[in-house]
Amino acid sequence: MARGFPGMGGGNMNQLMKQAQKMQKEMEKNQKELEAKVYESSVGGGALTVKLDGKKRLIEVNIDPDVVDPEDVEMLEDLVLTAVNNAITMAEEDSEKVMGKLAGGIPGMF
Repeated sequence: MARGFPGMGGGNMNQLMKQAQKMQKEMEKNQKELEAKVYESSVGGGALTVKLDGKKRLIEVNIDPDVVDPEDVEMLEDLVLTAVNNAITMAEEDSEKVMGKLAGGIPGMF
């Protein structure tokens, strides 16, 4: 006769395995949904916009030509950094929210 964990009957172990499989399928579904999303961040009053895919890869950058000043390249660099970092933060927060439901709300689990 197979033995499970002390104090747990075989039925409990089967139920635990089913719950784990269900959770894994739900995680895979949620991950695919997150990867299909696009996150957009706009800064400088719309002067610069970036888009990231759900894998946090930069897929698009739009820069208003009026913001391109050869005398002030630092401002453009700052706008790019801010927009990209904002979009990454949005993607991470969305992922934490969606996947965190499966982890029972444990911060940093995913």
